[in-house]
Amino acid sequence: MSIDIGGRLRYVRMRHNLSQRELAKRAGVTNSTISLIESNQTNPSVGALKRILDGIPIGLSEFFAIEPDAPLKAFYQAEELVEIGKGKISYLQVGDNLFARSLQILKERYEPGADTGRVPLVHEGEEGGVVISGRIEVTVGSERRILGPGDAYYFESRRPHRFRCIGPVPCEIVSACTPPTF
Repeated sequence: MSIDIGGRLRYVRMRHNLSQRELAKRAGVTNSTISLIESNQTNPSVGALKRILDGIPIGLSEFFAIEPDAPLKAFYQAEELVEIGKGKISYLQVGDNLFARSLQILKERYEPGADTGRVPLVHEGEEGGVVISGRIEVTVGSERRILGPGDAYYFESRRPHRFRCIGPVPCEIVSACTPPTF
């Protein structure tokens, strides 16, 4: 998949009400550099792009997450879920782009014995989920529970947490977190 760096830069620049000249001045580059990038006649290095984006200001990850012309999609077929983690733990994300979204929804699958690790996860926000099949041990702070089909969890993500599949069959969970931090 090809990314339209020039179109994306023009979109972000205009959204911030900056002229090419003003952005060039802020970024310490020539006006022609901005013009050449926006017309896709040249591709900037990552370092050069970062300096230009600092003039807006916007981070690289946010810049690449933007889908300027894509309307927010409402429906997704099973094959459209995006794999964001492979291995003994699979995370299928609803939507390929979470820009302008405040919720992340995942279909998680833990193979028998799969574990998020001895070091607990900690991040901003809240998360919750419902176990669809199998059994999972969920540790949140000093609390530990074994959850089965139909059981659920919901907690502040700042609390250290860990997930571990127990039993001989995979565990599947549908989860959500806000803001999208995973």
